[in-house]
Amino acid sequence: MTAVQEERGTDDLKELAERAGRDLEDASALEILQWAAETFGKRFCVTSSMEDAVVAHLASRALPGVDVVFLDTGYHFPETIGTRDAVEAVMDVNVITLTPRRTVAEQDAQYGPKLHDRDPDLCCKLRKVRPLEEGLENYLAWATGLRRDESPTRANTPVVGWDEKRQKVKISPIARWSQEDVDAYVAEHGVLTNPLLMDGYASVGCAPCTRRVLEGEDARAGRWAGRSKTECGLHG
Repeated sequence: MTAVQEERGTDDLKELAERAGRDLEDASALEILQWAAETFGKRFCVTSSMEDAVVAHLASRALPGVDVVFLDTGYHFPETIGTRDAVEAVMDVNVITLTPRRTVAEQDAQYGPKLHDRDPDLCCKLRKVRPLEEGLENYLAWATGLRRDESPTRANTPVVGWDEKRQKVKISPIARWSQEDVDAYVAEHGVLTNPLLMDGYASVGCAPCTRRVLEGEDARAGRWAGRSKTECGLHG
C-alpha cells in the first residue's frame, strides 16, 4: 500500500470499490485478486468457511502468504476444522482463526442451550457477525467465495463492491462462476475441499443448522432448513 492509499477516506474507498466493480466485471477471478493485492497489500484478506479452499488458493497466487480468516463458531463439523488445518499445512496462506467472545458453554449459560434453534439470528450475530467485524478491523478489503448462482439472494453479487455495514471494500472474485467452474478449478489445481461436499452437503455451515440437500434444491437449501432465514448476516 502506498501512503496515499493508506490515507484513503471512506468516500474514496467506496468510489474505488464501485468503479472496480464496473471495470472488473469481465475480469478473471485471478485478475480481480491481483488487483486487490496490488491495491491493498497486507490490508487485504480472504474469509473462508472452509467449505473449500478455492478463493484462498486463488488469492495465494496473487498474494503469497495472504491472510485467510476463518470463524470457529464452536459448532463446526469436525470435517470443517480438519479442512482448515489441512489448508494451513499445505497452502501458502496465513490462516487466522477468529472465535466468539463467549464459548458455547458460556453462551448456553447466559441465553439457554440451543440458542441456534430458538433464535438463530441472535446466535449467528454472536458467533459469526460480531467476531468477523472485530477480526476485519485492520483490513481495508476482504474477499469472499460468494457466487451468483448459489441462491436468489446472491444473484446480484458484484465482483467488487462496497460493504456498507463494515465500511470496507468487499471482493467476490468467483461471483460469476458456476458450480462447474468451481469443480473444474478444484480438479485442475488439486484444491482442498470439505469432505462433506462428497456426502450430500452443498453448502457447509454450523452442524446444528446444516443438512444435506435434496435433488433439485439450490445449494443454500440445506442451511436453516424449514426457516425463512437464508443468510447468517455476514453478507447482508
